[in-house]
Amino acid sequence: MAFATEDFETILAEVTDRTGVITVNRPEKRNALSRTVLSEISAVLDAWQDDPAVQAVVFTGAGGKAFVAGADIAQLKNYDLAYGLAGYMQKLFDRIEDFPKPTIAAVNGVALGGGLELAMSCDIRIFAENAKVGLPETTLGVLPGAGGTQRLSRLVGTGRAVEMILTSRILTAQTAHEYGLTTQVVPSDGLSNAVAETVGMILSKGPLATRLATMVVRAGADTDQRTGLLLERLAQTLLYTTEDTAEGAAAFLAKRTPDFQGR
Repeated sequence: MAFATEDFETILAEVTDRTGVITVNRPEKRNALSRTVLSEISAVLDAWQDDPAVQAVVFTGAGGKAFVAGADIAQLKNYDLAYGLAGYMQKLFDRIEDFPKPTIAAVNGVALGGGLELAMSCDIRIFAENAKVGLPETTLGVLPGAGGTQRLSRLVGTGRAVEMILTSRILTAQTAHEYGLTTQVVPSDGLSNAVAETVGMILSKGPLATRLATMVVRAGADTDQRTGLLLERLAQTLLYTTEDTAEGAAAFLAKRTPDFQGR
């Protein structure tokens, strides 16, 4: 689904070459996550979830200095018990983590608090070399409540996660790479090309295979290995029955590019 610029107050949403790009567009606020931002991102995901024209989703920030600098601190004074229990941001990031199409965070600057939590909810994180990331919530007397306490430890280990959260330490892109927070660090002016290259590689593969592989990896991370292997075996068995698998094998033997249809 195409959107016009005026459709949203705080984000931009566009589709190019089967890739949907959501840009948080509040550079004057370092792209802080307000309730409106969360609502508008959710609306775009609603539209793109079953849209065959969108086969991957990229998240980034406007202005070049910040990916997302975190939650909108100006709204913090309005939060209360009911808002906390509702978990709006946490639920949105859960949805991104479970989104049926590959998600990529193009971290083009500062990603703090909710910004890093957004990035961690994506399947793939590519950092520009000027990126700086961290979870400084304890400085404000709160904790990373949009998945940060859980996803960070799964990515970097419990010790590093606790240290980052308790000290509010800010990491450079290179240190984040050493910790395992990102798979790739690229020059700032090469971020768009690096993301496009990664997305292109993903979209050239069998769409059912990539979708099921992502589901199995995600589910397996939260269970024991034996159960994960069972999920893997069942997913592979299902793929054996698809037209995509037949096409992939035929194309390989004929030394041609496969024409996957997602069936």
